[in-house]
Amino acid sequence: MPELAWVNGKLSGLAEAVVPCLDRGNLFGDGVYEVVRVYAGRPFAQERHLRRLKKSLAAVQIEAPLETRELDLQVRDLITRSGIGEAQVYIQITRGAAPRQHAFPRDARPSLILFVLKVETDFRWRETGCQAISLPDDRWAHCHIKSLNLLPNVLAKEKARSKGAQEALFVAGGGAKVREGSSSNVFALLDGKVVTPPADGHILAGITREIFLELAETAGLPVLEQDLSLAELLEAQEVFFTSTVSEYLPVSELDGKRIGTGHPGPKGQELYALYSQLCQTGDGS
Repeated sequence: MPELAWVNGKLSGLAEAVVPCLDRGNLFGDGVYEVVRVYAGRPFAQERHLRRLKKSLAAVQIEAPLETRELDLQVRDLITRSGIGEAQVYIQITRGAAPRQHAFPRDARPSLILFVLKVETDFRWRETGCQAISLPDDRWAHCHIKSLNLLPNVLAKEKARSKGAQEALFVAGGGAKVREGSSSNVFALLDGKVVTPPADGHILAGITREIFLELAETAGLPVLEQDLSLAELLEAQEVFFTSTVSEYLPVSELDGKRIGTGHPGPKGQELYALYSQLCQTGDGS
């Protein structure tokens, strides 16, 4: 079951894949990406991911190198070739290779990179709850674009790890507005309502976030997309993160303060059970 890469039409083992030095993704982070989870050899919610990819490409004015249907088939073929049942597929499109100049090159061809990885996630935090820290949101103002410019997120994740935490939470306005995790979206249970920050351009509207909101409504839980303060989050009955790879990550402690009972809460677990069932039985479209 090899980890495979497909770079501009060339198939190889992941370790042998080559990207041009002058690719603008390397030089400027001039590109966008998606990550699709694979269960039992089937990509989950791929249609949603490819819709978001199309929006990101339009936002940064990059032409898709393949039509959506062709890209869907190429991803599925790569999964089949790898033989990896529980995996993640990384999709990256850049503006292409060109001489290093900041302005858009006129003749560059967009570059498409795909690769398949085995899923390696520490699921123990799902049972015990994780620790998280909050940090000022010093990122750029276009977080709704799933761009390659992730250095602030990388630094935040490392800051969390250095403090023995598993995730970092971006907040703005001195704590007045909670945004999202360094690689996740955040939810809170407040007075029986499922609350998450709005997709107003300050966060990346996650595919797993979208599905959890739909599942909450199906389960009859009141759902609110609205501004949350750090103080409200610290007083919530439950707090949890969602993302494509980690799926559901309950928070037991934030900034050294216990959240709720200090253990994963029942409503988040209920939603995750519904999500897990959907992952195994549906395509998430």
